[in-house]
Amino acid sequence: MAAFSKYVTAKNSSIAGCILMVLYLLRRKRRTPRQDGRKGVSDLILNTEKDGRKERAAVDKVFFLRVLRIVRIMVPRFFCMETGYLILIAAMLVARTYCDVWMIQNGTMIESAIIGRSTKDFKTFLFSFIKFMPLIALVNNFLKFGLNELKLRFRERLTKHLYDQYLQGFTYYKMGNLDNRIANADQLLTQDVEKFCNSVVELYSNLSKPLLDIGLYIFKLTSAIGAQGPTIMMSYLLISGLFLTRLRRPIGKMTVTEQRYEGEYRYVNSRLITNSEEIAFYNGNIREKQTIHATFKKLVDHLHNFIFFRFSMGFVDSIIAKYLATVVGYLVVSRPFLNLSHPRHLQSTHSELLEDYYQSGRMLLRMSQALGRIVLAGREMTRLSGFTARITELMKVLKDLNSGRYERTMVSHQEKEADIAEKLPLVPGSGQIINRDNIIKFDSTPLATPNGDILIRDLTFEVTSGNNVLVCGPNGCGKSSLFRVLGELWPLFGGQLTKPERGKLFYVPQRPYMTLGSLRDQVIYPDTLEEQMRKGISDQVLKEYLDNVQLGHILDREGSWDSVQDWMDVLSGGEKQRMAMARLFYHKPQFAILDECTSAVSVDVEDYIYSHCRTVGITLFTVSHRKSLWKHHKYYLHMDGRGNYEFKPITEETVEFGS
Repeated sequence: MAAFSKYVTAKNSSIAGCILMVLYLLRRKRRTPRQDGRKGVSDLILNTEKDGRKERAAVDKVFFLRVLRIVRIMVPRFFCMETGYLILIAAMLVARTYCDVWMIQNGTMIESAIIGRSTKDFKTFLFSFIKFMPLIALVNNFLKFGLNELKLRFRERLTKHLYDQYLQGFTYYKMGNLDNRIANADQLLTQDVEKFCNSVVELYSNLSKPLLDIGLYIFKLTSAIGAQGPTIMMSYLLISGLFLTRLRRPIGKMTVTEQRYEGEYRYVNSRLITNSEEIAFYNGNIREKQTIHATFKKLVDHLHNFIFFRFSMGFVDSIIAKYLATVVGYLVVSRPFLNLSHPRHLQSTHSELLEDYYQSGRMLLRMSQALGRIVLAGREMTRLSGFTARITELMKVLKDLNSGRYERTMVSHQEKEADIAEKLPLVPGSGQIINRDNIIKFDSTPLATPNGDILIRDLTFEVTSGNNVLVCGPNGCGKSSLFRVLGELWPLFGGQLTKPERGKLFYVPQRPYMTLGSLRDQVIYPDTLEEQMRKGISDQVLKEYLDNVQLGHILDREGSWDSVQDWMDVLSGGEKQRMAMARLFYHKPQFAILDECTSAVSVDVEDYIYSHCRTVGITLFTVSHRKSLWKHHKYYLHMDGRGNYEFKPITEETVEFGS
């Protein structure tokens, strides 16, 4: 008992108490997510990603293959600027390692001169240190410069590659409307890409420098204290590295979850900004606050768990990668000195022993620190695996969408079972699109939504140039779906669709889009000034288009076509609709779809617009509830919302409906 009681000191009791508390908190934290999972309040708000297949985040063979595939995008060929910066960083790391070795040796000589009271040697080695200070500072700052430039260039390469895929055709539309594997593309394309590039470059630096240090110090130490010491240190690195890598495995998955929750939080905030007017009319600020708070709480709860896990891992990392590595280092470096019969120091004086210990000890200390940095780099690698999984998932989805494949959570199981006989034949993209000028023809084409809801089983009609069509029917009957199929935004589920090429079909929505840019850009969008010049359309012709829709005063007010404003705010609702019609006159397509696009325009201006479209040869598909527009059309397409439709010419006997 007495032998035991001597270990029960205040210090030892405090340490034991801290360890028990950490173990208790860890156990309690593991239980917490299960309890929160039952509540699931915020899960009902934004369940935007499927619970099915997810890209796995772990440091394994798959992770290294993914990183290699992405690195090939960021470093496309051997002779490029990125390779140059990689070489520059490697060279600066080598130079910095040699600088460290020189500073150890020079510092030891300065201290020996001080202890030996040699003024001459002290001045000599101190002057050497002062002389090399600018070179050492230059090496350090060149290294920082190279790392920052490489991060930026990697981000530039990867961002351009992803946006080339994202903005190819209608992929940006399909990702948000047809495919639901990616919930927040903006989060992935901005923050996740930046964090991935930063993490890759930092990992390159944090691994290269310690590996170089270890190689150099092993060489130096082997000649000083023998090969046994470095061998023990390397064995410790291997064992501790494998152990810590196993413990850190949850970090990758937690990183993926963190970024997904960050994206959801940004999304609900952007919705508030986008729909602020509608929310204000509904007095919906309290409800929106609840939604934002619930989404933010989900993020905060996850971050609390993540912070605690990193705290726990940091505690273990510090013990194993830093302090135990230092202990092993002391044990190794002390052996030649504490062993009195060791042949290395049989004839050494006290001063020589001191000098040798300083050099060997500091080199071994630096080596143990390098080993610790490699072990800790595993933590960054695990976090990198999370970003890599998300970027890889984005690249996979972009590739699928550009190949015409998409995945979407279909309608409910009950609906599927009820209509399984009808839904089985529907295969997205199974229809045939034929490009032909001056005709739009649906031939036995099913009109269906991307998730498989059939609006019209068999749609057949034909419209040639010069025959305007009025499209009418109740909300949800399929009017907008028809135009999305025409615009090739939605896939064709069968049959045959004959239509002009995309550029010869123009869509004018009820709420027209005003681009960022000048007044000219609003009229010629999506063309640029160079394309306008190529078409031979002068600014005077653009002025005539504005005058035709009674917007000439805007050019007079702004004073120049190059005037830049926030046109979404500057123009009223009616002015934006008329600007969209001026845009239609500029492009002169064969067919135009007018989706309630003159609802805020006076009847006289509306009559002129339709008359001018007939004059310039633009055939119109119009969605409108105005009776005054029937006279401008030759056919009507009526959908009843129950799967039936009729396509007939407008005659004197036709009953006009609308307001």
